[in-house]
Amino acid sequence: MTRAAIIVCWVMAIGLALFLIIPLLVIAAASFSPTPVFDLPLTGASTRWYGRIGRLDGFWPSLLLSLQIALLSTVISLVCGTLAAIAIARGKLPGAGIFATALVSPLMMPGLVLGIALLQGFRAVGFTAPWATLLVAHLVITLPYVARTMISGLARFDFTLIEAARTLGCSYPGSVLRVMVPALAPSFLIAGIFSFLASFDNYPVSIFLADVRTKTLPIRMLQYIEEAPDPTLAALSTLILAGTVILLFVSDRVVGLHRMAGTSD
Repeated sequence: MTRAAIIVCWVMAIGLALFLIIPLLVIAAASFSPTPVFDLPLTGASTRWYGRIGRLDGFWPSLLLSLQIALLSTVISLVCGTLAAIAIARGKLPGAGIFATALVSPLMMPGLVLGIALLQGFRAVGFTAPWATLLVAHLVITLPYVARTMISGLARFDFTLIEAARTLGCSYPGSVLRVMVPALAPSFLIAGIFSFLASFDNYPVSIFLADVRTKTLPIRMLQYIEEAPDPTLAALSTLILAGTVILLFVSDRVVGLHRMAGTSD
């Protein structure tokens, strides 16, 4: 590759990074607005909007609901998605490719279409409990992330290591826990992060399954911005963004982003 081509690639990469980062920086800057409007450029700075987050109508129940649904759906998806990935990668299932495609198919569908389909399906079978329907719907959302990530991770895993552990006296479940789980730790971590964030931040599917008493945090935020648009939501969005950055930083310190990306030797 010539020097000019490398420079062009760098310029395009920097431009793309700025295109993605600048809107986030604008939201973060607006959260310090001294006025009750999204005022940029700032004529001063105030942190009062951060103090109002906890006083938002219905904020704490919605936050607790989103955390419950995201954590439960992530844990269940990690277990079921990993077992399905092992069956696809290791087992000799007829139509394994079709099964793998079906597992990740929700990623290919628009969220609104998926939400309407789930709503009609739940109504058809009489399954209308809001909390339970949200959990099942979020399992449909998070399972593809786990399955796709674990299938990729298992493609590079040497299953003879499990057989070697068994010859040394380890049971099959024990060899899986002692050999496979540590080797696939980066895949588990990245699958868990993507699943949790996809569930916690989901709006298009959740809006069809929530009711007046059961609203996730994204739904509550969209409702609030329609009723009283002020920088409080910018402050809340900034905190969520900061939490995501901290989560990635901790993951980098524990596992390493290069291993999570699959670029380690």
